[in-house]
Amino acid sequence: MPELPEVETVKLQLEKYLKGHKIENVQINAPKIFSGNPKDLVDAKVKGVRRFAKVLSIDLSNGFSIVIHIKLTGQLIYRGANLKQPPRLSNKVVGGIPGKHTHVVFELDKGGFLYYNDVRRFGWIKIVKSDKLQVTGFIGKLGPEPFRDLTLEHFKRVLSKTKRAIKVVLMDQTKIGGVGNIYANDALWLAKIDPKRPANELQSDEVTELYEAIHEVLKAGMKYGGASELAFVTPDGKEGEYQKHTLAYGHQGEPCSRCHKAKFTKYFLSGRGTYVCPFCQE
Repeated sequence: MPELPEVETVKLQLEKYLKGHKIENVQINAPKIFSGNPKDLVDAKVKGVRRFAKVLSIDLSNGFSIVIHIKLTGQLIYRGANLKQPPRLSNKVVGGIPGKHTHVVFELDKGGFLYYNDVRRFGWIKIVKSDKLQVTGFIGKLGPEPFRDLTLEHFKRVLSKTKRAIKVVLMDQTKIGGVGNIYANDALWLAKIDPKRPANELQSDEVTELYEAIHEVLKAGMKYGGASELAFVTPDGKEGEYQKHTLAYGHQGEPCSRCHKAKFTKYFLSGRGTYVCPFCQE
């Protein structure tokens, strides 16, 4: 599932392409993933785009927001006047645009379009009042996120209160917003911490190292435009590059690039693939 770097990359592009556009019509091909009255969007202009952990909010001039969670295979693709020479569309956009997996089309002024594709249909789109956005529903339950509200002191408090495995805590969106499987794996390797260790057993210096490691891997993810391991693409239709730069994630059977004394192993923790160096993270 796309994490903070992927969704931040989408946010930045949507902000660039959509701001100032007016929504003229909304075509809904899969009603189950769309919640709200599309008439509330017609004739409204895009004021800006925000990100809350892994969730996007397209804020409109009429006081409504379009909240989008792309989840596992959701894709937002823009075509219009603000992208005069779009790059070649990634093969990960199965069926093209519009295609059989295009479930929502936002028709914009100036001949623009924002397409929502989703092969698995796990994602969702909701229309909500902008002034209620941060206190209701999914967004209201999110924990503080790196680069915004997650201070080191708060991070230490969160970890000190639970015996759950540290990797599971990192991925709990109600505790820490935005971190998922890829970046949790890489941050724990960077900090030399066993993903199975109870969170409240980490020493103060280890928590500090992990806090800094989380920020480091998330910055790298944003630098490379996110990871396109599965279906992730950016609104211009391109793929991210972080999957070529992961530290631990996806390296099962390969020698550890730090210690060179062991090969990465993989096991499942709470149903998610977990990659560790048996020597560095013992």
